[in-house]
Amino acid sequence: MKILVTGGAGYIGSHMVLALAAAGHEPVIVDSLIKGHRQAVLAGTLCVGDVGDADFLRSVLAAHPVEAVVHFAGFIESGESMQEPARYLENNTAKSFTLLDVLTEAGAPPPVIFSSTAAVYGDATVSPIPETAQWLPKSPYALSKCLVEQALAGAAAARGMRHAVLRYFNAAGADPHGRLGEDHQPETHLIPIALQAAAGRRAGLTIHGADYPTPDGTCVRDYVHVSDLCAAHLLVLQQLLAGYGAGCDDRVFNVGTGHGWSVKQVIDAVCKVTGVDVPVTLGPRRMGDPAVLVADSTRLREVFGWSPAYSDIETMVAHAWAWEQRRPVLESGSGSGHSSAEG
Repeated sequence: MKILVTGGAGYIGSHMVLALAAAGHEPVIVDSLIKGHRQAVLAGTLCVGDVGDADFLRSVLAAHPVEAVVHFAGFIESGESMQEPARYLENNTAKSFTLLDVLTEAGAPPPVIFSSTAAVYGDATVSPIPETAQWLPKSPYALSKCLVEQALAGAAAARGMRHAVLRYFNAAGADPHGRLGEDHQPETHLIPIALQAAAGRRAGLTIHGADYPTPDGTCVRDYVHVSDLCAAHLLVLQQLLAGYGAGCDDRVFNVGTGHGWSVKQVIDAVCKVTGVDVPVTLGPRRMGDPAVLVADSTRLREVFGWSPAYSDIETMVAHAWAWEQRRPVLESGSGSGHSSAEG
């Protein structure tokens, strides 16, 4: 069946397109190609346009009636959002509202899986973090996701929109078959930056803050392999299509391994996998970065039977390194990208 994938030319979205196609679905991709890459769309039908353009969305849905929606499109950088809050709220929140409005125009809306973020928890007072933890967004990026989650809850109450919210921790790794990987321009995520330094494409990397209240002073994050993230989406999608979400309270799910790695531990893994001693300098903290984000994914495991296939950080780094060594130069000018939490 046809599944709409917004931001399907971005990192997670493009991997999801491949996963949907492998599962027998027909992906219909909406991406503005501002940050995504046309060449990363390896299956389905790509419709180039803005998810905030209601008339464009109507034309896509008229030409490609879809059974469900997976909504990845959005800007993703917490630090950048501190400098440009209005831009993030307009792009991530207002445009998502437009999408929801268009989906509910024709009566019974299709079910939606929303790409949210562990950043909504901010400096959580418990670890691992359950879905019931209080929202403490530290950045406009995190706030933008909270507002869309609230809008989905409202659409469920008012319009019967079945949905699931997946709060990602740190997406990492690359397609194990080497077809796709992570390529943001500019790149701001730790693992690809460290790998680019190992490959000689950067002079080194900067650790943003080494005075956090963690064992080695650097931020701790729960990294989840992008393929495992897509597998979670497929499991949730299957159940939504079968009727899950009607009158159901459990619509929010963390996606993470339940294990945290510090920035220094990740860099050590990169050095081990690549055999390169990556040059590192220490810099100040970035605004909006919580000290620790580790998932309690019990609900996702119990409700949908999900479990990660690639839970070891060295495996994630190895897959990303294989991609980094042979990846093509992807053109940007290209999606509303994906959404995930990298701090």
